[in-house]
Amino acid sequence: MMTSHDAIIIGTGAAGGIVACVLAEAGKDVLLLERGPALSFSQVGRDHLRNQRLSIYGHNAGPELEGNPRVFVDPAGNARTVRPHEPDYHNNAACVGGGTRVYGAQAWRFMPADFRMASTYGVPEGSSLADWPLTYDDVEPFYERAEWELGVAGDGPALRDYVPRRRDYPLPPVPPSPQTVALKRGAQQLGWITSPVPLLINTLPYGRRDSCIACKYCVGFACPTDAKNGSHNTMIPRALATGHCKLVTAAMADRIETDEEGKVNGVSYFVQEGGLAQERGKAEAHTARAKIVIVSAGAIESARLLLNSYSTHHPNGLGNEYDQVGRNLQGHLYPRAYGLMREKVFNGIGPGVTLATTQFNHGNLGVIGGGMLADDFIKPPIDFWYDSLPPDLPRWGLANKRFMRDNYTRVLHVRGPVQDVPSPEGRVTIDRAVRDRWGIPVARLSGSTHPATVVAAEFMRSRGEEWLRASGCERVWSWRPGLVLSGGQHQAGTCRMGHDPKTSVTDKWGRVHNHDNFFVVDGSLHVTNGGFNPVLTIMALAFRSAAHIVRAYFQCATG
Repeated sequence: MMTSHDAIIIGTGAAGGIVACVLAEAGKDVLLLERGPALSFSQVGRDHLRNQRLSIYGHNAGPELEGNPRVFVDPAGNARTVRPHEPDYHNNAACVGGGTRVYGAQAWRFMPADFRMASTYGVPEGSSLADWPLTYDDVEPFYERAEWELGVAGDGPALRDYVPRRRDYPLPPVPPSPQTVALKRGAQQLGWITSPVPLLINTLPYGRRDSCIACKYCVGFACPTDAKNGSHNTMIPRALATGHCKLVTAAMADRIETDEEGKVNGVSYFVQEGGLAQERGKAEAHTARAKIVIVSAGAIESARLLLNSYSTHHPNGLGNEYDQVGRNLQGHLYPRAYGLMREKVFNGIGPGVTLATTQFNHGNLGVIGGGMLADDFIKPPIDFWYDSLPPDLPRWGLANKRFMRDNYTRVLHVRGPVQDVPSPEGRVTIDRAVRDRWGIPVARLSGSTHPATVVAAEFMRSRGEEWLRASGCERVWSWRPGLVLSGGQHQAGTCRMGHDPKTSVTDKWGRVHNHDNFFVVDGSLHVTNGGFNPVLTIMALAFRSAAHIVRAYFQCATG
């Protein structure tokens, strides 16, 4: 079956949904492909043992555990096949909305210095640290657009001196909780700046949707009142309402098609019968042609698709003339610290994250970059048990039960992402010996972040302990970070933007070098990933790239 469109977009996450909306509202005929289903609230579920944050026994927003393997190569060079719920898979959700269906929705802007890391710190030996080909000022109007079109709750003036902005957030921040009071007291004692955590959550009714009811299920779960703002409930419904966007779920992109001259002209993909996991052979093959093709499948899957789209003209994959596709995979190391308070600091009111310090994102002696620290989202008891117990506490037995009973409400958590210093050896390649249920070679993950990232993470871990002690914790514990591959739900960097095709995959708009009509628009573009959750930057760049595509490719046709 063959169809023809103005644009094909692969992926419905934070970026893909936005690009689809902007193009469809400009009157363009858009085909939007999503490998997963459109999950209802009940389909996402609230299983404490199987969710996107604690996936020991499975998860709740895809991809399906069977038929979607990857290959992980450990530091000793040993390769093994991993399933989507296992840690070394570096999973992100696979459903309409992508990770935004179940994320925690922290909506930070990157700081101006985050766009010029190499100029600020130099380039450590063995790293691929580089400046972005654009500045904070280039992105700022699109940060504002994302905040207002999707809905972000926060306090802009609290950080205006560090992150310039022209307009405040459309919604007030989430209210403080008992831990907010304790942490603010500790920060004041230390002389640290703090601010509410910006969240893509309706603290008041917004966008014709209800406000947050402060339930205990936020990060890793779907919102019962639809107050958590993702592409699935904001931009994609707008795109579909135009009549110009067709959404196809259970659609797995096989390869980007090119013509006899090597020019991108469409996508081949499989559609699963009934939208459910079936045996191979139950899927129907499709090909669609388009003037513009946009890949928004996430840093790992976008790189995988480009590498699998090899041909006579592109023997190493699309955009990979200089072996750059899949390199510089980064996410975030996430130092964390815990402290035991005398009083209760957990009141069961969500989402849980309320207060952060950005005191240490830059300007730390002997550290490249730094990061943000904030209190944590509410954890179900089993998540607390897996993640938060003191290292010397028995993992079972009477002492463990007593600690859980007496201290679940008295443990104060702080954590946050640190600026990754990317390594060219942290990468995605393809493994042709292992294939998914569609018969497509899977992603092969190898390498690690740069050792300078571990230095930054250790520095931030110490700051976390310091903050907890100042806040009144009578006992503090944490774990030293190690050198690992950094990807996970904050995955970025595998199709980084830049001016030079020899060191980057796309230009500053996400257009793949040497291709006039082929774009990557998602976290793959990030040259560096900031010391913050990256989703608002992904969204801002999606608005920016989509506006450019409309202006540069369709303006003449629309007048």
